[in-house]
Amino acid sequence: MSDARAWEMRVFLQVAKDGSFSAAGRATGMTPSSTAKLISRIEARLGVRLVERSTRRLRLTTEGELYRDRAEAILGDLDALEAEVSGGARAPTGLIRVNASVPFARHALLQQLPEFTRAFPGIRLDLSVTDDVVDLYASQADVAFRIGKLADSSLLAVALGETRRRIVAAPAYLAEHGMPRSAADLEQHNCLGFTFRRAAAVWPLQSGGKLVDREVHGTLRANNGETVRHMALLGLGLARLGEFHVRADLEAGRLVSVLDDAITDTEAVHALYLGRERMPRRVRAFLDFMTPRLRAALAPA
Repeated sequence: MSDARAWEMRVFLQVAKDGSFSAAGRATGMTPSSTAKLISRIEARLGVRLVERSTRRLRLTTEGELYRDRAEAILGDLDALEAEVSGGARAPTGLIRVNASVPFARHALLQQLPEFTRAFPGIRLDLSVTDDVVDLYASQADVAFRIGKLADSSLLAVALGETRRRIVAAPAYLAEHGMPRSAADLEQHNCLGFTFRRAAAVWPLQSGGKLVDREVHGTLRANNGETVRHMALLGLGLARLGEFHVRADLEAGRLVSVLDDAITDTEAVHALYLGRERMPRRVRAFLDFMTPRLRAALAPA
């Protein structure tokens, strides 16, 4: 591949990242008009439109998204090849964009990052922490950690384990409102919930020898697990959360687990990454480092 073709790809990737010719031009040392002409030249050569122009922000077409993904893979392989040839076993370098939910980042992932950055000082991390489900293609994330059932997609996944659900409450709340002894007792309790569209206001529980979806009610719903956990710690009500999320609170006695015999549901935890023929060395290093440590963090106590 010629240097000119590689440069075109790098400029295109910058345009795809920044969403404008002017911003991409500043990043690559080109004028906005020169950047636009370069993209038009690629489109003319390929015979397809890669970028939809508008007055607000550029948007990639379906063909543009395909070109972006393949260009990232090609340039990643090229950079890795040159690094290996010029530096032998040189450690991987570059930027990794990581997405994780608030509870998973707070109670499983963040503890691993200092050791990772010491082991791979040439790798920079761009960490996005949100309980919203992020599109890896749209956000240009390299790795995303997901809890729950996976949707069918072109993404590849590494299984990290399972997390059991626990219903927990602060000792002060239970002292005031009593300990629930059966699934039916939840009707008398303040059950904290979530605002996610995918989170129904029911808790699956064993009752009478069969699994039933118990409808619950409460005075608070939140858009992230850390808020629900914090309100449970403050004694507002019962919360249904992943075991890894509340393990330290249970061990310290800040929260108490209730109805353990009635809870049987678990959720799988995966690390997702874009389905490329060859994974960039920096992403492979990240997954190889994190997988055994996160599996240990998710293992039952």
